[in-house]
Amino acid sequence: MATTVAVASRVESLASSGIQSIPKEYVRPKEELTSIGDVFEEEKRTGNGPQIPTIDLKGIDSEDENVRKKCREQLKMAAIEWGVMHLVNHGISDDLMARVKAAGQAFFDLPVVQKEQYANDQASGKIAGYGSKLANNASGQLEWEDYFFHLIFPEEKRDMSIWPKTPSDYTEVTTEYARQLRVLATKVLSVLSLGLGLEEGRLEEEVGGMEELLLQLKINYYPKCPQPELALGVEAHTDISALTFILHNMVPGLQLLYEGKWVTAKCVPDSIIMHIGDTLEILSNGKYKSILHRGLVNKEKVRISWAVFCEPPKEKIILKPLPETVTESEPAIFPPRTFAQHIQHKLFKKTQAALLSK
Repeated sequence: MATTVAVASRVESLASSGIQSIPKEYVRPKEELTSIGDVFEEEKRTGNGPQIPTIDLKGIDSEDENVRKKCREQLKMAAIEWGVMHLVNHGISDDLMARVKAAGQAFFDLPVVQKEQYANDQASGKIAGYGSKLANNASGQLEWEDYFFHLIFPEEKRDMSIWPKTPSDYTEVTTEYARQLRVLATKVLSVLSLGLGLEEGRLEEEVGGMEELLLQLKINYYPKCPQPELALGVEAHTDISALTFILHNMVPGLQLLYEGKWVTAKCVPDSIIMHIGDTLEILSNGKYKSILHRGLVNKEKVRISWAVFCEPPKEKIILKPLPETVTESEPAIFPPRTFAQHIQHKLFKKTQAALLSK
């Protein structure tokens, strides 16, 4: 029964019902509540403490060797020190990004009953489509978000039957964005390969190459929340992907755990936020960081983000530290696992942690 209730009560419906207090399933545990503040206040704190790096990719392919080296070194250092960064001058036009955002916004502007036509069925393993978080841990916690999730690249692997028909340009703009993001992913993977002393194409090959690396889009919709100090849009996690690229509607919410403190990401116009995921952390033997992050909500503005996860195939590749990254003084810190096994390992750890905290 609990599953049916969770699916039936979209967070958007809950938020627009006029409730003054949120249901207990959305209230975070006591130990988390002490660190949840007002996200607008958090974002205003300029100059106080560390800031997520902004990397200008303008020089990534420059013919001037010094310009090229400097740009690539900055990208590599951000991957080592933070594992997350704002990318600017990334080669994807402001116009295309605006159209992608307008299309996603238009879908979520539809009445819930219309969006339900695209509902996923998590219980049967069908995760693509329109959904809300089901409690998949022992504590029964829910997150303050609805989402739309589907594979957008390679094109021959897409299931077009679940792509939104409204707005009419959703398929066209999302397809073009996926193609351009795939080019950007190759550039980034090349730089990070060289940063490990490997051949330029090595990391791309290790995560599946053009045929097997999957780009999964998750549009996260965080409605206004009457008690944002008690809830989270997304609980603390690291991404399982190789890389994650994120657009958002300029409403703050992303927080990163850096050196033991939560740092709120500033909204940088026309940027794409990029995370290093677990997959690259494993392949680099921990040199590149997959940073713990979460999403705050607020009572004033709806926040929407467009996250594209670049994931290796589930079974075809064994993820383990590359031999070149392992030495006597730096032994392998991750055991060999397929991507599917890594997902299961993380779910198991999360369930265990929830049981222990009871």
